Amino acid sequence: MKKGWLPVRGKRCIVFVILASFILLSGIFLYSQSLPAQTPTLYWGSSGPSVSKVQSKLKSWGYYTGAVDGVFGAGTASAVKKFQSKNGLPVDGVVGKSTWAALGYNPAQPAAAYTPSRGVTARDDVMLLARVVHGEAAAEPYLGKVAVAAVILNRVNSEKFPNSMAGVIYQPHAFESITNGIANNAPSQESVKAAQDAMNGWDPAQGALFFWNPAKPVSKWIWSRPIITEIGGHVFAR
Repeated sequence: MKKGWLPVRGKRCIVFVILASFILLSGIFLYSQSLPAQTPTLYWGSSGPSVSKVQSKLKSWGYYTGAVDGVFGAGTASAVKKFQSKNGLPVDGVVGKSTWAALGYNPAQPAAAYTPSRGVTARDDVMLLARVVHGEAAAEPYLGKVAVAAVILNRVNSEKFPNSMAGVIYQPHAFESITNGIANNAPSQESVKAAQDAMNGWDPAQGALFFWNPAKPVSKWIWSRPIITEIGGHVFAR
């Protein structure tokens, strides 16, 4: 055995351990960075980047007029309540799961953006979807309009329905506004925007394939579907 061999080997082991530790820690860091952003429950007295995110979104939509300072005070609480009231949510001033989703943040289940069928432009599908949204949900809050659009897109992606926008929409008796011709009217700008938001992946309906107005006569069968949520005047179910 050569003199000095053991110390050299020991140094190599130390270097190897250091490099392995560095790689492991780097992997942990990168994994943590890839995790979806958290959406904590926010209320009066909360502070931090998540509050700033809510303030910025509400300000861009005209609900909030104060400074984007990351402090959840009276102005932010009032803006949250206005937003909740407008979108058919429980008006409690607390930014919980449903309010985060209505704001467009749902990190746990990111939805894929819609891809038009071959030979059909995105603009064609937006306008077709918007006309049905306007016909089915003209009086609904904005969140309800997006949810109706999302149901149609969920059907396109379901094996139980046709695999194109037109195929789903023009299924016999699938949508009242198609049957009675109301969907032939020009949609509002809000309905167009709701269609665009749904096509970009926003799904307030949480994967629902059906919606209906419980105040109107409907088949008994529809009530057998597992209900997911209620938004405005509509019930949404799988």
